[in-house]
Amino acid sequence: MNQADKSETLKVSLLGAELGADEIQVLADQMGVMTLHDGETLLVEGDEHRTLLMLAAGAIQVVKVVGDTEETIYQLRAGECAGTRAFVDGSPRKAGLRSVGDSQVLTLEPDAFESLVETHPWLVYKVMRALFRITHANLVRVNSETSELRNYLLKTGGRY
Repeated sequence: MNQADKSETLKVSLLGAELGADEIQVLADQMGVMTLHDGETLLVEGDEHRTLLMLAAGAIQVVKVVGDTEETIYQLRAGECAGTRAFVDGSPRKAGLRSVGDSQVLTLEPDAFESLVETHPWLVYKVMRALFRITHANLVRVNSETSELRNYLLKTGGRY
């Protein structure tokens, strides 16, 4: 994946939604690229890596250990991010990530991002605002799924 591909991926993602072309280029310059093959594990639940990950191409399953088995709880689509919480606060990963087919992932290390604070403070501000939006959207999705599950189990809401 070349620099133009990274920039284009950022441009159409939630992370780059309010960034200008110059800001996208600056952020793309700070990002790395990982190529994964089918079934390859990107990270496991409990990892303490703070890297922010954005799926550029392919599919990544979000997996969680439940008892003795590993369950898929979500599948990322191109442009979606994983690891927003760990990136911001350094807490261990709450789920693992595994590639479905071949995938490419953009990576952003906290140190590389924080190096932009002095030179591009508005870029940092806009990215942090985007990370908040992404995290909030994830929370809304999980709350909606929880509500649907509750309605299903309790046979409420008139849909079951």
